[in-house]
Amino acid sequence: MNTHQSNQEKKHPVDIENLSGISFGKQILLGAMVADSVAMPVHWYYNQSAIERDFGILDCYHSPKKIHPDSILWRSEYKPLNADGDILREQAQYWGKRGVHYHQFLTAGENTLNSLLAIELFELVQRSGHYDSTRWLDHYVNFMLTPQKHNDTYVEEYHRHFFTNYASGRKAINCGVRDIHIGGLVAVPALIAALGPRHPDIREIVQSHVSLTHKDNDVLAAADVLVRILASVSLGADLREVILDEASQWVSRAKIARWENYPDRVVIGGMLSSACYIPDAFPAALFLAYRHAGKPANGICSNAQCGGDSCHRGSVVGSLLAATSPLPQSLIDGLIAAPRIFTN
Repeated sequence: MNTHQSNQEKKHPVDIENLSGISFGKQILLGAMVADSVAMPVHWYYNQSAIERDFGILDCYHSPKKIHPDSILWRSEYKPLNADGDILREQAQYWGKRGVHYHQFLTAGENTLNSLLAIELFELVQRSGHYDSTRWLDHYVNFMLTPQKHNDTYVEEYHRHFFTNYASGRKAINCGVRDIHIGGLVAVPALIAALGPRHPDIREIVQSHVSLTHKDNDVLAAADVLVRILASVSLGADLREVILDEASQWVSRAKIARWENYPDRVVIGGMLSSACYIPDAFPAALFLAYRHAGKPANGICSNAQCGGDSCHRGSVVGSLLAATSPLPQSLIDGLIAAPRIFTN
């Protein structure tokens, strides 16, 4: 596969706003949401052959199967200290049981919990016209503790740590922990969509927001890299070159050249872990975005086929790929959350 653009192409960068008819920020948020939803039915499948057995090629939306072949929800446990920590509520009955799909009640085109929270953040910032961490924390706590706000069974680890601290009496601003998962990056495209990639304080705002729940230095560094890449691409820079320039801590031209000798599912799941931990998950996302630059549908599909933490990794992949190429209309039309992005 030829991964290098011609000089002629580099002289005429893609204007994604003219091609798609919507703002750059909304386009990348759509990309993140689409990739999350496409991957949802196979989220945390670690047996890649089971993905093809259950769904074939994931080039459209699907509802999850009733039984998840690789689910470890049976060994997960969360017991709230009191009502201020009761974030599982009606879903608690499914924790500790074998075979339960993490997103068993979601349907084709729906988004997982972290992405739903990203939409909530996008709408809140759009309404107020600026970012306010206190206002967001109030909204986050209310959302998580109010019944029927979402229909997802799985609640990621950082939420559980946050609400254990909150239920113990800590102020919300002090409830975040050192979480090392790529799920901490899901909110980044939402903030860029709400404020714009060229907002003068966007890097500081993203750092402030991510650190509310993820205090790990590597997660915060990855969040900053993602902001810088998207900001540069919004100005017309070549996605592949910007990835190499801005993400040198994570990937290199030599590494990518070596990985390109292998299928995506050998690189991710073999050379790089397909799990959620940021040291491998972020380079995996960058590689998929680099390899599939200009072909967002291909990259979004491949991300899902790789398995592992495909939803949260997909949020990064989808946002990067949508930054330079329009998404297929069928994926936009089938995304349940799309009207919430277009109407704000």
